[in-house]
Amino acid sequence: MSTEPPTSAENPWPVRTVARKIAEWINRLGAVWVEGQITQISARPGTSTAFLTLRDPAADVSMTVTCAPALLRVPGEPLADGTRVVLHAKPSFFLGRGTLSLRANEIRPVGVGELLARIERLRRLLAAEGLFDAERKRRPPFLPRTVGLITGRASAAERDVLANARARWPATRFHVINVAVQGVQAVPQIVRALSTLDKEEGVDTIVIARGGGSVEDLLPFSDETLCRAVAACRTPVVSAIGHEPDTPLLDHVADQRCTTPTDAGKRIVPDVREETERVTQLRDRARRALHGWVDRERKLLDALRSRPVLADPLRPVERRAQEIDTLRDQIRRQALGLVTTEQTALTATIARLTALGPAATLARGYSVVQFLDAAGNLKVLRSVHEVAPGTQLRIRVVDGAVAATSTDEGGGGGDPPGE
Repeated sequence: MSTEPPTSAENPWPVRTVARKIAEWINRLGAVWVEGQITQISARPGTSTAFLTLRDPAADVSMTVTCAPALLRVPGEPLADGTRVVLHAKPSFFLGRGTLSLRANEIRPVGVGELLARIERLRRLLAAEGLFDAERKRRPPFLPRTVGLITGRASAAERDVLANARARWPATRFHVINVAVQGVQAVPQIVRALSTLDKEEGVDTIVIARGGGSVEDLLPFSDETLCRAVAACRTPVVSAIGHEPDTPLLDHVADQRCTTPTDAGKRIVPDVREETERVTQLRDRARRALHGWVDRERKLLDALRSRPVLADPLRPVERRAQEIDTLRDQIRRQALGLVTTEQTALTATIARLTALGPAATLARGYSVVQFLDAAGNLKVLRSVHEVAPGTQLRIRVVDGAVAATSTDEGGGGGDPPGE
């Protein structure tokens, strides 16, 4: 239990007390193994303490490290800025300045073999998570409105991308963000630039470009933080790191890999000459196709127009009219012949009827005598015994009829007088 009285506005602790208590707490911490990249080495001759800064390669976090100058003289390649190391140190608090640092008692440089082994382990991890799958990769647009370029300041990679892209499509617009492409500042700066371009309206493609270098120089582009940031990016990302044999993990995560920055400049935009030639060829093909179609349709129309029904449309009508006139004449002749035949037959019948009828007999001087029977019907007199004297008779001759009265004279059926 602390024997110090509690603090208050009336009873505050002096700075030395606060510093001492912090130092007591920190001193209770044990030694730890820490990995990072060395920056700002300061080892003055004649001093017993060397100072350096240990920075996290994936974040903007650093700590001061103190050690004996002899620890910096490791066998082989000497420690320098950017060297990745693993050191064994104990946290310590300096009371005079109120600063926290790590006191290292062992420093081990991380060799290329170990770095490659770590990259391989990370590669398998990211591949197992599906970050390398082709299904999640997006195709960059055919002609981006604006190309975001993340590269080193005034670097050959920047010049290669800009020169080759504008040589192919002069109107290409770029938003260039210059960052550190190696060292401890590379990953944080690239991640920030990537986030900025991903949020910017109009940026359709993001290119991360860097020239060639050693394995240690290209380590930032195999960093897990950067790889996951690229995988989470909504805008298609093109990787153009190093030379063709260089394949950092960024190449596997990016939506498109280019072997060099020059290759990236040629692939992110189309060639205006090639596209102009392609448009010309397509236009010629369309013209030929249209002309061919028009020619075919014209020939079809000519063939249709050459048919008799279209060449002289009135001729079939006239021919049908002539056929109708001919049929009508035939019908008229047949009808007249039939009428003539029937008239002749009717005349003959009338003649026979006339010859056989009573009118002809009357014309020769004969007459027809008729009388009224008991029922009042007019009957032809056929015998003298059919009437009694005084019966009213009707005598019909050829030109009319006269009335008469019967007498008994000449009765008995004798011959008429004068015969």
